Amino acid sequence: MSQINTVRGPIDSADLGRTYMHEHVFVLTSDVQQNYPGEWGGEDARVADAVAKLKALAAQGVRTIVDPTVVGLGRYIPRIQTIAEQVPELTIVVATGVYTYDVVPFFFRYRGPALSADFPDPMVDMFVGDITEGIAGTGVRAAMLKCAIDEEGLTPDIERVMRAVARAHQRTGAPITVHTHPASRNGLLVKRVMCDEEGVDPARIVLGHSGDTTDCDHLAEVADLGFVLGMDRFGLHTTGSFESRADTLVEMCRRGYAERMVLSHDAACYIDWIDPNAMAVLPQWHYLHLHDEVLPYARDHGVTEPQIDQMLVHNPRRFFEGG
Repeated sequence: MSQINTVRGPIDSADLGRTYMHEHVFVLTSDVQQNYPGEWGGEDARVADAVAKLKALAAQGVRTIVDPTVVGLGRYIPRIQTIAEQVPELTIVVATGVYTYDVVPFFFRYRGPALSADFPDPMVDMFVGDITEGIAGTGVRAAMLKCAIDEEGLTPDIERVMRAVARAHQRTGAPITVHTHPASRNGLLVKRVMCDEEGVDPARIVLGHSGDTTDCDHLAEVADLGFVLGMDRFGLHTTGSFESRADTLVEMCRRGYAERMVLSHDAACYIDWIDPNAMAVLPQWHYLHLHDEVLPYARDHGVTEPQIDQMLVHNPRRFFEGG
């Protein structure tokens, strides 16, 4: 067993239970919310809504969610602490890192290696501090590192963030999740930069959003390299139909890759990146979709209960333990 940092303090890895490895509580544009509070709609209402949704999730038997909300996604730990205290039946694990598809936040533009290759990157110490000391004086320590690479590819700033995350991992041992764009096969770039050049074991990296592709040969290729596949957008059907996502999961299990996959929705109680008038196109994007629809479909198509337990219980535990 290992000790895993959570919002309410460290727990034994054996107590993670059924774990959804990529869920958000809130995804926000923080400076917009601070300066135009009408967009938010009221703190008490948002917190109460989040508590209700997370309680419903816990009622399905889910014991842990990993929330990879970092800089660029509106991370605000005091609010998450307030919610976690009201849903003690659910464990919330939080992350550190930077989320961008192209350039670093302006704060980093003229700091560290942006000015000189001889200057250390301040991101590394920031990430390490979040893991070893706690986030912004809250005492809550991150247990996961997060970065991203999308169809824009390996821009200089994306490479910089990836290397900073890799170096923070080497100093702390915290595992990594990477938002990827599998249609671009950029998991292979993650392999080159973070693993071959920075020395991270692929088994400590989740390639997030792997289920956005139906190319099972490519998924098998990166799984065989040692990565964990994040099949984590169930319900987000704007990037693939329910059937295509579920059938890809079924096929990968049939090929023997249940030990290399983790499951989730990439949902949120509230996300301000989407026009409220457009939310009708995402009617299934909620925390209950996996339990209510995906798993029954998978069972009906040959995925076994041991395979489901492998993906939801054993793989997350092994991932955090470093095994």
